[in-house]
Amino acid sequence: MNAGQRMFGELDRHLFREGTHARLYRHLGAHPVADGEGVDFAVWAPAASAVSVVGDWNGWNPQADPLTSAGDGSGIWHGRIGIARPGQVYKYRIVGANGYTVDKADPFARLAERPPATGSRIWQGGHTWGDGDWMARRAERNALDAPMSVYELHVGSWRRQDGQPLTWAQLAPRLVEHLTRLGFTHVELMPITEHPFYGSWGYQTTGYFAPSARYGTPADFMAFVDALHQAGIGVILDWVPSHFPTDEFGLQYFDGTHLFEHADPRQGFHPEWNSSIFNLGRGEVSSFLLSSALYWLGEYHLDGLRVDAVASMLYLDYARKHGEWIPNVHGGRENLEAIQFLRRLNEAVYREHPDVVTIAEESTAWPMVSRPTTMGGLGFGMKWNMGWMHDTLAYFKEDPIHRRWHHHQLTFSLVYAFSENFVLPLSHDEVVYGKGSLIGRMPGDDWQKFANLRALLGWMWTHPGKKLLFMGGEFAQWREWNHDTELDWHLLEQPRHRGVERWVADLNRLLREEPSLHERDVFPDGFQWLLADHTEHSVFAFLRRPCEGEGTPLVVAFNLTPMPRERVLLGVPARGRWTEALNSDADVYGGSGLGNPGGVDSRPLPAQGQLHSVRVTLPPLGMIVLRHQPTF
Repeated sequence: MNAGQRMFGELDRHLFREGTHARLYRHLGAHPVADGEGVDFAVWAPAASAVSVVGDWNGWNPQADPLTSAGDGSGIWHGRIGIARPGQVYKYRIVGANGYTVDKADPFARLAERPPATGSRIWQGGHTWGDGDWMARRAERNALDAPMSVYELHVGSWRRQDGQPLTWAQLAPRLVEHLTRLGFTHVELMPITEHPFYGSWGYQTTGYFAPSARYGTPADFMAFVDALHQAGIGVILDWVPSHFPTDEFGLQYFDGTHLFEHADPRQGFHPEWNSSIFNLGRGEVSSFLLSSALYWLGEYHLDGLRVDAVASMLYLDYARKHGEWIPNVHGGRENLEAIQFLRRLNEAVYREHPDVVTIAEESTAWPMVSRPTTMGGLGFGMKWNMGWMHDTLAYFKEDPIHRRWHHHQLTFSLVYAFSENFVLPLSHDEVVYGKGSLIGRMPGDDWQKFANLRALLGWMWTHPGKKLLFMGGEFAQWREWNHDTELDWHLLEQPRHRGVERWVADLNRLLREEPSLHERDVFPDGFQWLLADHTEHSVFAFLRRPCEGEGTPLVVAFNLTPMPRERVLLGVPARGRWTEALNSDADVYGGSGLGNPGGVDSRPLPAQGQLHSVRVTLPPLGMIVLRHQPTF
C-alpha cells in the first residue's frame, strides 16, 4: 500500500460512499513522489478484475505495471511506479469482471494530452500566486450588493493568432486590457475542462480536473487567473455536472459496468445531447463531482461556478416523452438524488469558500433555487433569469409599431424580479443555431438597429439583477458566433460599432459608480415604477434606489419607438436639477444627439407618487438616466 493510499483511511472511505468527500483529488489520480521516486497511481474501479497502468515509460505494456486492489471495500486500485515521471502520458488498462477490456483516461488527471489525443499526462507543477489583495477583498466583489457585470468568453474563438486559438499566456494581457477598458467586473469562461470534441464548446467534458491542454498547462491557467485577479477581475468557470460524453476512453462504462452513469437509459442517457447522465444516487459519484468543484475553486483560485443545465438535473422527464422516464419513489418527476446533490454542492462550496458565488442555469420556475438549504432552497448564490431574457428579446424583435401590443413583455419581469437572486443573461445560446446576432435581430434600418441595441443593453444594465453579456455583443457583431473563427474585431473600425462599445463601457462605469444600480438588485425596495402602462407610446420609466440614507435614486426612462417624445412628465423624488448621466442617443454612441442638454429643473408638482416632477425629452429608440443635482 503506497503513501497516498495509506492516507485514504476509514473516514475517507465513509465520506466517499456517503457522497460527501470533497477532496478525492488528494488521493486518486497520479501523484509524483518527492525526490523523484516515481509516481503513485490510484483509480476507482470496483468491478474490475485487474487494473494496470500503461504509458510512455513501459511501452504501453499492460503486464508491466499492475495495480493492487486496496481490499478495503472502497473499489480503489493503487500502486507506485518508480520509473514513471512527470510529463509522461498514461492510461489505465481495465479488465472488467465480464472480460471487458479497455484503456481509460484517468478521471482525476490534472492534465491531458492535447486533443485529438486522449491520454492523461502526469502533472507536477504549480504557481506562485500574487493575488493576495484580490483574495482578501473577494467577498465584497461577489456580494449581492456589489456591481457585477460578467463577460462570457469562449477561449478558443475570442481572438486568434495565425489562425490558432490563443494560449493562456497570450490571452491574459489582451483580455485584461479589453475588460478593464470596458469596465467588466468578472469573466465567465465557457467550459475549459478537458473535452475531446472542440465543437461541444466544452460542454461534453471528459477531464473534470484538467484545464484543456489546447491552451496550455495547469500552471499557465493559474497564471492567467492570477493576472486577471491582479487587474481586479473575477473569474467564473462554467461547470457541467449534468452529463458527460460517451467516448470509450472516458467515464462511460468505466470498469465494465455503468459506474458513473445510470444503467437504465431512461435515467442514464440524455436524449437531447446524446450523452450519459451521472448517477447522483451513488455516493462515490457525488463525491467525484463535489471534489471537482472544490478543486477548481481551491487550486485555481476561481471566484465562482456557473452550474450548467440545472433544470435537466432536477426533472426526471426533462426532454423525455411519456414512458421514457422513471418516476421517483413518490411517483413524481423530481430527481430527488439531484436535489440532494445540488444542496450538498452548495453547502460544501460555501462552507469551504464563503467568498465565492455559485450560479444556476435553471430555466424553469423551480422555487428557491438561490435560497439557503436551511430554508428548503437549493443553496445557489444566484440564478440566471431566463424568463427576462426570452421576454426581452421577443419584445425588442418586434417592429416598434407593434410594440404597444407587447408592452407587458417588458414589465412582467418585475413581477418576479426579487423571487430569486437573478443574473440577467444575454449568453452564447442567444447568438447561435440560426437565432442571429443581437444586432441582427433588431428591427428597422441600420440606424434603428443600433439604436434598438443600445436601448436593449440599457434596459439590461438598469434593470434589477447582475449582468452577463456574451463576447461580441459589446461591439454589435453582425454575424452569429462561430467557434471556429475569432470575433469580427475589424468592425470596430466603423463608428457605430465603436459607439456600441463605448456605450457598454459607460454603462459599466455608471453601474460601478452609482449605488442605486447595484446595491438593492435583489430587494424590491431598490426599484419603483414611474410609468409602467404607457402602452400607446411604448414609454417606460422607473426609479432605481440605493440603500436607505445613501443618496438619491436615479430616474431611468425609455422611449422604444422611432418618434421622439417631448415634454414627458416624470415624477422625481427630490427637488433640484436633474441631469443626464447617460443618453443612449448621444452623438458619441452613434445617436442623433437628442436629449436634455444641461438638465431639467424640477417643479413642486406631484406626479407618479413623487413630490416633484420634471418634463423631459425622450430620444427615439432611446433611453436616458437622470441624476439629481441638488440646488442650495
